Amino acid sequence: MKDQFRLIEFNLNGKDVAKMVDCRASLTDMLRDDYRMTSVKKGCEVGECGACNVIIDGECYNSCIYLAVWAKGKKIRTLESLLGPNGELSDIQQAFIDETAVQCGFCTPGFIMTAIEILETGKEYSDDELRKQLSGHLCRCTGYENILRAVKKTMYKRLGKPMPTAT
Repeated sequence: MKDQFRLIEFNLNGKDVAKMVDCRASLTDMLRDDYRMTSVKKGCEVGECGACNVIIDGECYNSCIYLAVWAKGKKIRTLESLLGPNGELSDIQQAFIDETAVQCGFCTPGFIMTAIEILETGKEYSDDELRKQLSGHLCRCTGYENILRAVKKTMYKRLGKPMPTAT
């Protein structure tokens, strides 16, 4: 096929990279196969489960329905970008552990990337707003309440506010 492959240049987790990609390949496949970003999970492959979520230019996307060629010139972040210089976990990753929001862990990277998008707005959200923003994910193991609590706890901590007590 003529023009089946294209060279794309983009920024992956803070590093400028270039890759020749098949125009039909998904961003998920490129990130996993070519860059070993194993946090980007292959779940439903139709954009419904959220396991493949990555942040592209500050906004979360399901990478399974985002073509790799569309990454040209973009800044893409995966869960791997959250680790500190010595491998230390980010605040939201630690909150997921502290709140027992992780069981099998398959959906966790996608949830955390959505949480990063939420947290980086610097806004305070209600429980209903957080639930709506996290609703694009499927988890078969945990109660969503633990995940909500981890995001909420981190949101309040980043805002410098005390976590409200349950009434």
